[in-house]
Amino acid sequence: MASNATDYIKHHLTFWNSDPSAGFWSLHVDTFSISLILGFIFVGVFAFVARRGSVEAPGRLQIFVEMILEMVQTQVNDIFHGKSKLIAPLALTIFCWVFLMNFMDLFPVDLFPMLAQWIGHTFFGMDPHHVYLRVVPSADVNTTFAMSLSVLALIIAFSIKAKGLGGWGKELLTAPFHASNPIAMIVLAPINLALQCVELIAKPISLSLRLFGNLYAGEMIFILIALLPWGLQWILGAPWAIFHILIITLQAFVFMMLTIVYLSLAVEAH
Repeated sequence: MASNATDYIKHHLTFWNSDPSAGFWSLHVDTFSISLILGFIFVGVFAFVARRGSVEAPGRLQIFVEMILEMVQTQVNDIFHGKSKLIAPLALTIFCWVFLMNFMDLFPVDLFPMLAQWIGHTFFGMDPHHVYLRVVPSADVNTTFAMSLSVLALIIAFSIKAKGLGGWGKELLTAPFHASNPIAMIVLAPINLALQCVELIAKPISLSLRLFGNLYAGEMIFILIALLPWGLQWILGAPWAIFHILIITLQAFVFMMLTIVYLSLAVEAH
């Protein structure tokens, strides 16, 4: 492990990079692989419940899954006023997947990195000090920004589907400031377009940075607690972990809710 606190923090905040020299085109292998594994876990659990579910004698797992489904469906029905078969599955996927990625922050900060170091050293002869692994995908801004860009693409797609390409283009040029005078409309068009672009850009940025900021801060606090003496780790770590359960759940819920709200606004007239 690292010889001092600074090296310890840097080591825990370093990603497993596929090719550091490639810069922007490199891949965070740990973020990608763990996100993929968590996605398969989500799909596997829900598929298992769907196949083995029983109406007469539902098990605890089935009841838990049904509670999540009912919660998501209620939020979709209350917020989304259009008609789409995609919204509910999308909202369910976002909530469960983001929650699982956030949940990785509750594992001991040294557990998976030390396991990765042991595997790298034992089976591949790697220097443990150069084996990196970050297990909280949502603490990687690349993950949260990629998800928010997907939401932005859906916002544009839903807008075009609901209003047509011409209707959406007209909205970009005539809202929020509208005028009946043709000359005034032409004058206001650049202003409206600029404001619409700002609104579109602000949505993915706010989605991504909100989730990233909260999870990065939580991860950092756990790392700082791990630097304390063993007794203080339990005294401070346990209350923070309990409180962090609320944070990771709330952040997953907020990401889901804002996605539903943005897509609902996309299909409605300005």
